[in-house]
Amino acid sequence: MASCFQHINECLYVVKSQLRSHWAFEEQLSNAAAHSLAFEDRFAMLVDHEATHRENQRLRRLLKTAKLKVAACVEDIDYRHNRGLDKSMMASLLTCQWIERGLNMILTGPTGCGKTWLACAFGNQACRIGKTVLLHRLPLLLEDLQIGHADGSFHRRLALLAKADLLVLDDFGLAALNAQGRTDLLEVVDARSGGRSTIITSQLPVDKWHDYLGSANPTVADAILDRLTSGAVRLPMRGESMRKVRARETGTA
Repeated sequence: MASCFQHINECLYVVKSQLRSHWAFEEQLSNAAAHSLAFEDRFAMLVDHEATHRENQRLRRLLKTAKLKVAACVEDIDYRHNRGLDKSMMASLLTCQWIERGLNMILTGPTGCGKTWLACAFGNQACRIGKTVLLHRLPLLLEDLQIGHADGSFHRRLALLAKADLLVLDDFGLAALNAQGRTDLLEVVDARSGGRSTIITSQLPVDKWHDYLGSANPTVADAILDRLTSGAVRLPMRGESMRKVRARETGTA
């Protein structure tokens, strides 16, 4: 039965592809300017049309799976306000080579300075180049993993987190960690270490992370910090809340 449905889906995909090509061809016929083009040029236009459609479909799928909190893109990064963002460094980071190398990124700064927005912009950029992305608020993720222990789905959930090219852990340090939460966080970062990139956003400066992770078990805290911070790209942000800035600019403050 499963193979039958797979065959039907494959047939439907072929039919849809043929329909798109037909519509693109009809559009060419109705375009007088296209009539003067050579056959090779017109055929190339049809191929480009199909390739663009497939690329857009792939991007939509990746963005849907990523569940980014805000529709942020790198072209809209605001450098007008002093938030500690260096343009040359950002230009280098936007190539996403740090993801190719499996490096982490740490975004720290006061509330409202744009950490989550910037993390989503990097997530969007990663999707554009075909990378799989997941975003989770750390407090809610640890709750989900706790449920996973109870219903037997923990390892399946962990595997999904482990295989994403880029994992965004938002609001690190916002909620207190219990012993199980620390252990689960270690499982996540350990499963991703050595090849998968993670973005961490936090109001806490990195030098406060060990205290947050818990002095009661310094071995676990050391292990988490080592996996998150070793070789990581650090972007300490500053400035007042961008929400307040936007409110003043729009006259809604």
